[in-house]
Amino acid sequence: MKVGVVGAGNWGSNLVKTFDELGALRAVVDTNASMIEQCRYLYPYAMVGDDYETMLADNEVAAVVIATPAQTHYGLARAALLAGKDVFVEKPFTQSFIQAEELVSLAEKNGRILMVGYLLLYQPAIKWIKQCLESGAIGTVRILHQERLKLGRVRSVENVLWNFGVHDIAVLLYLAGEQPQKITVKGQQIIQPQIADDVYLHMEFENNLHVHLHVSWLWPEQRRSLIVVGTQAMLTYDELEQTVTLHRKGIASGLANVDQGSEIVFKGSSKPLSLECQHFLEAIAGRNTPRSDGRSALAVIRILEEASSELN
Repeated sequence: MKVGVVGAGNWGSNLVKTFDELGALRAVVDTNASMIEQCRYLYPYAMVGDDYETMLADNEVAAVVIATPAQTHYGLARAALLAGKDVFVEKPFTQSFIQAEELVSLAEKNGRILMVGYLLLYQPAIKWIKQCLESGAIGTVRILHQERLKLGRVRSVENVLWNFGVHDIAVLLYLAGEQPQKITVKGQQIIQPQIADDVYLHMEFENNLHVHLHVSWLWPEQRRSLIVVGTQAMLTYDELEQTVTLHRKGIASGLANVDQGSEIVFKGSSKPLSLECQHFLEAIAGRNTPRSDGRSALAVIRILEEASSELN
C-alpha cells in the first residue's frame, strides 16, 4: 500500500518520515519550494512536487494523507475521495459539521476508508485505560478530567479548544463510549478578540458521568494529564511520562477516607504516530473501520461547534 502526503510542514514532515519508515511513501506534495527541494533530497525515490492533481492521477497512490492548514482539509479530502482514494486527514477534521458530514457520506457512498488523525487515541496507555474501565476494575466511572495546558503558539483563526482540545475530546468520547446529553463551556479571550485562549468544557453523560476538559495556551506550566475517578478506585494518566497510576483511594460509606496506596500499572509508548500510521495502512489493506473513523470525528466536530458558539 502506497500513500501520498499533502503538506510536509511542521507536522506533515513527521507523517512523511513515518510512512517512509513503514515503506509506504509514494508521493509528497507541498507548495513551498524549499520544502519540495528538501523532500526530493531526503526521499529521492518518491514523487515530490506541487501538483496535487498529479498525485491524485497516480494509480500507485492508494491513499492520500492530508496535513495542511485546517481550512484546506475539506477541499483536499473531497477531491481525494472523488478520485477513489482512501483518506487520512489530520486534526481538526474540518471547520464545520456540515463539511465533515459531507465527507463522511461521500466516503461511505464510494466505499473509501476515511480516518482522522487523533494521535492520542493511538497511545497504548489510552487503549489500556479503555480496557480497564470496561473490566470494572475501578468500579463505575463517575469523573473524567483532562488537562492540556502550556505556554503555546497562539493561533489567529481557531480558538484553543479547536487547536488543543480536539485529541482530548476524541479520547473522552472514546472512554465514555457514548455521546454527552449536555455540554457547557466557559472561556476567556485574553490576547485577541473572539479567539478564546483558556477554555473549560464540561460534558454530562448518562449514569451520572461528568467529564471536564481544561485547555489553555496561556499557562505557566506544561500539563497533559487525565484523571479517572471510579466508585472503587482512581487512575491518573501522565501523558508526558506515559504512565498510568492506579490509586486505591476513595470515600467509604461512612464518609471516611480510604487510602490503600498507589502504583504505576502501565508504562506506555512514546511513538504513537507510528502506531497510528500503521493502523491506517492496516485499515486500507483489510477494508476495516479505523478507530478514529469519519463517524467518530463527526461527534468531535459537533461538540467543538456547539462549544464555540457559546464562546463567541
